[in-house]
Amino acid sequence: MDAEDSGEMRVIADYKGCQSSPKNGKGSCGSQAGQGDLPSEIWHKVKNHPCYSEEAHHHYARMHVGVAPACNIQCNYCNRKYDCANESRPGVVSEKLTPEQAVKKMLAVATRIPQLTVLGIAGPGDALANPKNTFKTFELIARAAPDIQLCLSTNGLDLPDHVDTISRYKIDHVTITINMIDPEIGARIYPWIFFNHKRYSGIEAAKILTIRQLQGLEMLTQRGVLCKINSVMIPGINDQHLIEVNKAVKSRGAFLHNIMPLISAPEHGTAFGLKGQRGPTAQELKALQDACEGQINMMRHCRQCRADAVGLLGEDRSGEFTTEKVMAMDVQYDLEARKVYQARIEDERAANIATSEELAELAGEMSEINLLAAVATKGSGLINEHFGHAREFHVYEISTSGVKLVGHRRVDVYCQGEYGEEDRLASIIRAINDCHAVFVAKIGGCPRDILINAGIEPVDQYAHGSIEKSAIGWFRDYLHKIKSGEILHVKRGEAAIPQELLISVA
Repeated sequence: MDAEDSGEMRVIADYKGCQSSPKNGKGSCGSQAGQGDLPSEIWHKVKNHPCYSEEAHHHYARMHVGVAPACNIQCNYCNRKYDCANESRPGVVSEKLTPEQAVKKMLAVATRIPQLTVLGIAGPGDALANPKNTFKTFELIARAAPDIQLCLSTNGLDLPDHVDTISRYKIDHVTITINMIDPEIGARIYPWIFFNHKRYSGIEAAKILTIRQLQGLEMLTQRGVLCKINSVMIPGINDQHLIEVNKAVKSRGAFLHNIMPLISAPEHGTAFGLKGQRGPTAQELKALQDACEGQINMMRHCRQCRADAVGLLGEDRSGEFTTEKVMAMDVQYDLEARKVYQARIEDERAANIATSEELAELAGEMSEINLLAAVATKGSGLINEHFGHAREFHVYEISTSGVKLVGHRRVDVYCQGEYGEEDRLASIIRAINDCHAVFVAKIGGCPRDILINAGIEPVDQYAHGSIEKSAIGWFRDYLHKIKSGEILHVKRGEAAIPQELLISVA
């Protein structure tokens, strides 16, 4: 490792991911993002990347291409499907693509979705278990669309063998899934690995895997590649152990840590799902993320995307770009038009971020209160979704320090046609019952009353406004009402909604 590489690794490690800066404590890529919060070489890598920047994910799109079907390990939480349009989770694609098909699809998507900035290879197997297809795809993309950022996701088993190639292809973002550093825990997650033409199982397999993962991570960060670590939270198996994983990846220069909930529905056919292994609650996930945040900053906006996802995080437009449809398109890639469109996005982003004066005024309130609020949004950093149409709620923590995204809660859509489904309303209340308020563009009278009875304030006076600025304005008013005695602050989160209320709703 030469001096230049060593220096860049230290720069990456010193900045705890996308929402903290040793310079001023503000969000370096989060809701208070600013170019001055990160060294310029890192800022330019993350500012328009929807996975590495929480704030950017409201505005910019990504796409995954399913060119890597093979995998070299077996995970108890994974069941790959290659012809499936009905499941939204990693390891699933509707179509497998050749590198040539992938580049045609990328050009079509980038033309129709000019806010596309990132192309990733995340399976449906492992990108580096399919190195020929993976790197051929990156070669063709770099030649056809030099403005597109390149990403890959890997389990890390073969990573050390490909670090030089990753650097040569200027792949600036690599995600490594690391679920353990203790082989005894790993043996409960991974039945087997296939390494050096041999199958290993049990503790021996997990030991090889963790050594290779950490080695690959360290090699990448030495070369200045930004690394995001994905970890699947599996209650009773690795939930508390992930705190140790967090420390280990931070010490090796990881830029961001994404702890994701286990997806374990039996119908997905995974080993964990068939055995009844539960996933964590939203509150358990948040508690673990909070416990890890002192070491490295946490990604809170992950959607656990399909391996062929297209569009903004939280949406999937892959159905618009099937191979049959793409091959029939007359695609004219217009780089200058894309630049003009993205410049307008940057103007929009700047308008939605709270000013230093607004943040200073909030900080001057001198209150220890912090609370959670749910937001119904379609994107663009705005409160622009009807309560009854929301498929998920973004959850923000609001305090005198500012507004920070801490997660999202998927829900069943309440409105079906002209009517609301009351049993779905009960499930929505369960999902956001630790929130003091829910910000919406519009809400009907019936759900409004029931939310109020559940202790959640429906807020629609900021419809179509900036999430950050609206949350600050509402929170300032909330603090003033407490000081005046108009309301009493009640801490939420420890207790569930009274069962009789849920019964009455259902």
